[in-house]
Amino acid sequence: MGHFDRLQLIGRITYYVGWIALLAGGLVHFHLATTLFLSLHLTKRNLFEVSMVCFVICIASALRALTLAGQPMPAALRNAA
Repeated sequence: MGHFDRLQLIGRITYYVGWIALLAGGLVHFHLATTLFLSLHLTKRNLFEVSMVCFVICIASALRALTLAGQPMPAALRNAA
């Protein structure tokens, strides 16, 4: 497995973990699974932070994979760099 494939795999996994954490935070917010997540010591804020960190890692992995593939970086990111 090459470096490009690993970056894509990490991006894909963190993307789905981020969505799962975001949906779990929504369940806690609407008091549907509060006891389950509180027994695991996960609050709404913790679940939201986990989802945001996962999405940031996903974006970083995808951008890194794009640069390894030789595709041009999006204009907004190129200007920021």
